[in-house]
Amino acid sequence: MTAAEWGTTAAERPDGGRPGRDRRARMLPAPPGARRVDGARRSAAVVGGGIAGLAAATALAERGVAVTLYERQPYLGGRAGGWPTTLRDGTRVTMSRGFHAFFRQYYNLRELLRRTDPGLRRLTGLPDYPLLHAGGTRDSFRRVPRTPPWSALGFAALSPTFTLRDMRRMNPVAALPLLDVRVPEIYDRLDHVSAHAFLDAVRFPDKARHLAFEVFSRSFFADPRQLSAAEMALMFHVYFLGSAEGLLFDVPRAPFPAALWEPLAGHLRRHGAEVRTATAVEHITPRHGGGHLVVTDRDERHHDAVVLALDTAGLRRLVARSDLLGDAPWRERIARLRNAPPFLVTRLWLDRPVAPDRPGFLGTGGFGTLDNVSVLERWEDEAARWAARTGGSVVELHAYAVPAGAARDVEEKRLIEQMHRVYPETRDATVVDARHEWRDDCPLFPVGGHGDRPAVRTPDPHLMVAGDLVRTGLPVALMERAATTGFLAANALLEQWGVRGVTLWTVPRHGRNALLRGLAGAAARGSGTR
Repeated sequence: MTAAEWGTTAAERPDGGRPGRDRRARMLPAPPGARRVDGARRSAAVVGGGIAGLAAATALAERGVAVTLYERQPYLGGRAGGWPTTLRDGTRVTMSRGFHAFFRQYYNLRELLRRTDPGLRRLTGLPDYPLLHAGGTRDSFRRVPRTPPWSALGFAALSPTFTLRDMRRMNPVAALPLLDVRVPEIYDRLDHVSAHAFLDAVRFPDKARHLAFEVFSRSFFADPRQLSAAEMALMFHVYFLGSAEGLLFDVPRAPFPAALWEPLAGHLRRHGAEVRTATAVEHITPRHGGGHLVVTDRDERHHDAVVLALDTAGLRRLVARSDLLGDAPWRERIARLRNAPPFLVTRLWLDRPVAPDRPGFLGTGGFGTLDNVSVLERWEDEAARWAARTGGSVVELHAYAVPAGAARDVEEKRLIEQMHRVYPETRDATVVDARHEWRDDCPLFPVGGHGDRPAVRTPDPHLMVAGDLVRTGLPVALMERAATTGFLAANALLEQWGVRGVTLWTVPRHGRNALLRGLAGAAARGSGTR
């Protein structure tokens, strides 16, 4: 991606960008063209109703494309979706795959949500991102400065996990790549190294490693020994040295379907899109006369273009069944994609409340497989109503990267035992009901795997790919990567049809501090990696 394609910063824009947005955020102008499809109406199939698919479908439908959104599940939102369930006490509630943080630098995801909630009133901010280690060490981002580089320096200065002795032991030269993270160059430099090995080289303090870095690496549902150091470095850039939004984040005030996806489905339908949930796409065939035949478990339809917005396993399976898609090298790369290890989300409805000073969200380290604890009634209206009526609490536990072959019933019990260590008052609580969700459908970003990940564009100009597994030339990750690639896929199709696409925003492409960038650049030149 050229410098020109990055456009201007928010500060350079006449309107300064959206109020409150980092003044150094970068704007990617939409490809020019007409406001809407002119002449014969184009049609597009979007396969997958998660964040990436919803972003692609929204951009296309708003510009007059006849969109059909196919989703195998009976609900939208993908890994941020939700579905109804009934508790033993008869209460109808919404279950999901658990807590998601909507960070302030998720510019494109938040713009998607503004389609139905311009003021983002369905989101509410949590006051802190607290972290607790089993050794008793506690960290907080509440008082950490938001502006880089003071954000990273402030965290180190305020954190009890960093001591002067630890600072002296660290290898600053090995850490220099973090000071100027550029995409895609960071993959050339660090994709061959694991996150764990990189932190070893830096001699990062063990306790601080658990709290400051592994919290992020495990957000990818992977053990740091398996995760590419380039992905971890990108996260460091997005949250510390690249963005002035820091670790401030919001959560939905209501369960995901009611707060986010049902309103967006209504928005799509008002723009003429057909939303087909509980419809599995089984096969896609390019047609000699143009377009693609999409075959589902119900019927088959012809579409001018297709966006594949699937999780890793779903993309791999569909491409394997659709033997004419793309070309041989592209199909081979898709076949090599792998999933991250299994993870467990346990939600408990307890008959008594947790202590009133417990935060809505707590990241943990050193408590076995327990990675975080959420107290849902602190922000979600449905959980708050249940807690108010019963006098109890709704507590959610996450375990990422559970060892392969682990006995599920044993891991579920262990997770609850770790909750008792973190919040001892829960030992005396009776579990009114529980849900244990086991999944293994998150993408793995392994050491050396960046080259195999698909880009948005494919060998077929009318076939695009979107999702958090997709590689881009942009500093985005997780849910924001899903939303961004969904919009990019739509933009690529709209550009072919002479229609103006969606303007996108990202955090700055490189480190914000010129001195730190210079140090990182000198180190890279000295090592011959740049």
